[in-house]
Amino acid sequence: MYEVVLLIEKPLSQIDAHQIAELYSVATEPTHIHVLLPVEDASARVESALGSIAASEVLATSALSFPDVDLAKIQQEIIERSQAALDQSINALTLNGCEADGEATSAHPVEALITAVRNRQAAEVVILTRPHLVAEFFHVDWTSKARRRLGVPCLHLIEHRDVIPDDAAEIGDQRGRLDGDHGAG
Repeated sequence: MYEVVLLIEKPLSQIDAHQIAELYSVATEPTHIHVLLPVEDASARVESALGSIAASEVLATSALSFPDVDLAKIQQEIIERSQAALDQSINALTLNGCEADGEATSAHPVEALITAVRNRQAAEVVILTRPHLVAEFFHVDWTSKARRRLGVPCLHLIEHRDVIPDDAAEIGDQRGRLDGDHGAG
């Protein structure tokens, strides 16, 4: 079995799941994809929100007051949403013909990736993220860090959004016009 570890930032779109399935559709041996989805930390989220509020005070904006924050409740909600996103991603891969499983992880994404690659003896890594131009330029993005620390190929893909049906029809209409089909029948 050819083992691949896929690190994602958010749930896979159908387009991304299809693209990943296509990468391995010509493999000579069965491929298994293990999906890793980092879980956000509730305390970091609250800290970030409070930091934004503090910055607004410096800029002379009125201060907002928050009721007591239940970090455990927020963390549980985050874990539930992450698990749902992971399940959605695994289902998208399965619908595209891939054998897949996965885990939501609270560890640092690159550390979790390294552990998964070693534990699963993965032959390849795919990292799917939105564009991070500054981090990529300075080689401090997940893919650059993984390439420095892993002895397996690391492919970085940029995520796509699913096309909504109205956009798909409009794109089809535009293609028809570009191909010389002006609606004459």
